[in-house]
Amino acid sequence: MSSVVLPEGWVFSTLEQSISKSGLISDGDWIETKDQDTTGSVRLIQLADIGDGDFRDKSARFMTPEKAKLLNCTYLQSGDVLVARMPDPLGRACIFPEINQNAVTVVDICLVRTGKKSAITNQLLKYWINSPEMRGEIEANASGTTRQRITRKKLEVINFPLPPLAEQKVIAEKLDELLAQVDILKTRLTTIPTLLKRFRQSVLAAAVSGKLTEEWNALYSCSPWKTAILEDIVLFQNGFAFESGWFQKSGDFQIIKLANVKEGYLKLEAAPAFLPALIAKEHIRFRPKIGDILISMTGTRYKKDYGYVCKINEDIDLLVNQRVGRIMPLTEKVLPDYLLLSLRSDSFKTQFFKGETGGVNQGNVGSKHILGCSIFLPSLEEQTEIVRRVEQLFAFADQIEQQVKNAQSRVNNLTQSILAKAFRGELTADWRAANPDLITGENSAQALLAKIKAERDKPKKTPKQQAMF
Repeated sequence: MSSVVLPEGWVFSTLEQSISKSGLISDGDWIETKDQDTTGSVRLIQLADIGDGDFRDKSARFMTPEKAKLLNCTYLQSGDVLVARMPDPLGRACIFPEINQNAVTVVDICLVRTGKKSAITNQLLKYWINSPEMRGEIEANASGTTRQRITRKKLEVINFPLPPLAEQKVIAEKLDELLAQVDILKTRLTTIPTLLKRFRQSVLAAAVSGKLTEEWNALYSCSPWKTAILEDIVLFQNGFAFESGWFQKSGDFQIIKLANVKEGYLKLEAAPAFLPALIAKEHIRFRPKIGDILISMTGTRYKKDYGYVCKINEDIDLLVNQRVGRIMPLTEKVLPDYLLLSLRSDSFKTQFFKGETGGVNQGNVGSKHILGCSIFLPSLEEQTEIVRRVEQLFAFADQIEQQVKNAQSRVNNLTQSILAKAFRGELTADWRAANPDLITGENSAQALLAKIKAERDKPKKTPKQQAMF
């Protein structure tokens, strides 16, 4: 951090030097599972509660006041800065808010209470700790083999820039304003994927109901749509119950399991398992062909995380495992791409899950029920036009989705960029020029530190001395 050129009136300092005599730097308390009590009134603040600048209020663990007293715990105060000594990210900090109940924190969180007449405000300290420069220093001083962590003692002595107190308030106000705007952008961006998902489902609904090509159909006088039962337009094959003991980490044929079948695509990298050709050739009838559609038939009942469909688009050596169904379209009646769109639609999913059986957690849908489901079926010519239009609209949605991801990446970097500018004094350059008297002399950061040091160096009064006053 020595490369940082400090603005006028700023100095380098440490936590230890900057907090007042009444302040506190402490590790959280060592509280084991046996010390906790769900009926207790003392909240136990954990790592999950510490966000990157925000208090997340996620944990729900407690202890009794009697146990807290026995363990000599330090109660948190509103305004305390809490620093996570473990990832992710390492060294993230937030300000503890008023939660209307007593609270203590765990040992992997460092508590910083700046105290009255401190040289640094808690708000600026939070921002400084979350800045890229300080984050880099924390990572450089971290230790640990399995999980990196930063010790309290190392946190205490890391150097950071200390502006004059008046300027600290201006910096914090500017950061509050700018980062609030960034948060608004983040919130707006996070809503777009949900809108795109709805858009895709609307496209599918229009495609398989005839609305998407209503005008096209009237123009070309195609034959009317009909309702088709799946067993009349496809062949169906249940996957084979391969023994897990046969599976290898590599081999000639990959086994397609439930985890590989995603909605609209095949994810080969998920839980890969293979068979050598010698074993696979005995089960070659379970090898899907280009144009075949795979469907997952088992999943978590309350999540409905199955019923996913994907199409085989290239000639790969694959074998279909149990609880994955292989749907083979009769192409003289239905195009594979149109069938895929129909099976991805909400109207088909509703029919699919009506056949769900199983226990409380696991759900299953059998092949007999699937073959009894129906879809709307236009002519092959109109199926071709539907597929073309859907692909065009989906490509448009994909482009927007990628632009959103790029924008989210830029916005996430924007937070760190703003903090870096504040850390270098760039956000308040004009303010310093307009207020030289507030950054020099008795108002300088150096003067603040000197006052704190003088207060710390005062000898403690003996009981006899105290009685004289």
